Amino acid sequence: MLPVQILNQYAIEERGEAARLSSFVGAIAIGDLVKSTLGPKGMDKILVSGDGDHQSVTVTNDGATILKSVGVDNPAAKVLVDVSMTQDSEVGDGTTSVTVFAAELLREAEKLVDMRIHPQTIIQGYRKALKIAQAALKNSAVKSGSNEDELRGDLMKIARTTLSSKILNQHKEHFAQLAVDAVLRLKGSGNLDAIQIIKKLGGAMSESYLDEGFLLEKKPGMHQPERVENAKIMIANTPMDTDKIKVFGSRVRVESVAKVAEIEAAEKQKMKDKVAKIAAHKINVFINRQLIYNYPEQLFADYKIMAIEHADFEGIERLALALGGEIVSTFDSPDTVKYGSCDLIEKVTIGEDTLLRFSGVPLGEACSVVLRGATQQILDEAERSLHDALCVLVTHVKEARTVAGAGASEILMSSAVMIESQKVAGKEALAVEAFARALSQLPTIICDNAGLDSAELVTELRSEHANGNHRMGIDIENGQVADVVELGVIESYNVKMCMISSAAEAAEQILRVDDIIKCAPRPRTADRRPC
Repeated sequence: MLPVQILNQYAIEERGEAARLSSFVGAIAIGDLVKSTLGPKGMDKILVSGDGDHQSVTVTNDGATILKSVGVDNPAAKVLVDVSMTQDSEVGDGTTSVTVFAAELLREAEKLVDMRIHPQTIIQGYRKALKIAQAALKNSAVKSGSNEDELRGDLMKIARTTLSSKILNQHKEHFAQLAVDAVLRLKGSGNLDAIQIIKKLGGAMSESYLDEGFLLEKKPGMHQPERVENAKIMIANTPMDTDKIKVFGSRVRVESVAKVAEIEAAEKQKMKDKVAKIAAHKINVFINRQLIYNYPEQLFADYKIMAIEHADFEGIERLALALGGEIVSTFDSPDTVKYGSCDLIEKVTIGEDTLLRFSGVPLGEACSVVLRGATQQILDEAERSLHDALCVLVTHVKEARTVAGAGASEILMSSAVMIESQKVAGKEALAVEAFARALSQLPTIICDNAGLDSAELVTELRSEHANGNHRMGIDIENGQVADVVELGVIESYNVKMCMISSAAEAAEQILRVDDIIKCAPRPRTADRRPC
């Protein structure tokens, strides 16, 4: 009797132990890929894409950026990449920690599976351990002060801690100040769209600064006003080229050159009427999403209107938000248009580039951070680092609670879980212990990346926490155990809670897998032509 073929001819199926092993290997490999970037002394990765003269080089130690750029084929590895992306979008930081912790949980689970412990038993143990760890973390969290000075102090410490593992480490005081000033301007709204980051090559990183208002990388047209006070601004998305016939394949036949001139004159008149309609709104600044060609530019100059063309889409959306206006595309009814406004528009020079600064905008929290640096790679990494810091600070402002950093929280949770594991009966106790061991791996990896003796420091740290000194963590600079809260190394409670919860859920999902089915690849037919 012939075997029954259920799946497609080229489909692949992995079952039971093979599927589980494949998942473990893929997830652990992803954890090993990024764990060397963890902590203040973590190393960077160079990511190269493209080929030949069109190579794009990225230098980063941001876990989300690394995993997003690395093409992975293993399904379990993709789950860890997704959990890193989620951490990045939710709280902005902890993208490396969440991946490494999930991989360590799976490394411990692999050992338990080898001991013939069922994955469902491991999952039950991990769930109990997660609840214990969350409770321990919650109890250790300290609420930030209610007045602004105490909140600013905590925000500065969190920003320094976040930036200490980034390229901005050498200038963390300067950039922490920038990030805190920008976030406090938001007045608790959490609207990061109001903070614009502009990258300009040249100068030192320490020359980066915060500019109040909005910067637009454009210039006004020829012979138009270059400085406008009490600006009444129309923000538009409309074509400003002469209205040529745009029907595909159409032809116009004329009897003489004079008829061509008449067509051009008619086109010019249409554009003149359009500009007159815009000028009738009594505005003094016109900003368009699309290009403004020479003739309408000349007409705007005659009306003494500053016209700015081709404001990029993100720029014009953010500009409309900052100026309090709406983007319009028709100009027949001035009474329904919501105009933007600001106190002053003027030209400023950054390096060799000229930009327009909008000062005194209605959205008072709007500001621009100008980043300077020697290479494009440094600027890109500085932007990623600053974005992480801004996200963490905004998250903290919403729920202002802090926990000790530098491995203190992980050892605190690990110790709590290890103690409670002794009260759990049956094989689940082994899984609870494994969760505790996985948590203690994070400070171990931080020490290893700094070239310190991890075995010595982590055991000393565990001893301190067992004696009730829960503020003790690793002082990376001096290579010893110290009171990290006193050193100012604190982290946002929300970031840490999100990290352990997401990692545990991802590990549980991968543990549940006992079958991997890969669909048959799409057949390539000989008669198919490239598009």
